[in-house]
Amino acid sequence: MTRNSIELGDVTPHNIKQLKKLNTVVFPVSYNDKFYVDVLEAGELAKLAFYNDIVVGAVCCRIDTTENQRRLYIMTLGCLSPYRRLGIGTVMFEHILNYAEKDGNFDSIFLHVQINNEGAIEFYKKFGFEIVDTKEQYYKRIEPADAHVLQKTLRRTAPNSNNSASNNTANSNARNKARQFTFV
Repeated sequence: MTRNSIELGDVTPHNIKQLKKLNTVVFPVSYNDKFYVDVLEAGELAKLAFYNDIVVGAVCCRIDTTENQRRLYIMTLGCLSPYRRLGIGTVMFEHILNYAEKDGNFDSIFLHVQINNEGAIEFYKKFGFEIVDTKEQYYKRIEPADAHVLQKTLRRTAPNSNNSASNNTANSNARNKARQFTFV
């Protein structure tokens, strides 16, 4: 099994039921109809993963603009268990990283992971994510109910300075870094 047989495809009204079924099997939580309506409008932020023309995974994200930041939130990224460790999750995640890099205007990527999901936590850590918070009672109707917030910083804010000329230079440098966009 090689990565050459892994392809990403759009989520459409014709295959949305496959995404619903996949999410039911992969995740311990259920998603409401609004989630799937939003996914249909997400464009490049929602993709199905195909392995030899079979849907085996999916990634769904949204743009979050809270806390004076523009962040990419991974709502779901999952793969059927028999197809894990074949690079499918990596292909989906690299698609999201490429999207963020091409956009060039995201401060970070973040997501919630159930605290006992060690496989997911290790997966994200290998891409530079860190646990930045733990939300108690985040999930309803599943145990454990707590979730870690994992985050990968993409852009650091320029340091403040009292000197206005230095401030202008710092602001100019911050804009240039945002244009160049490098992962930290």
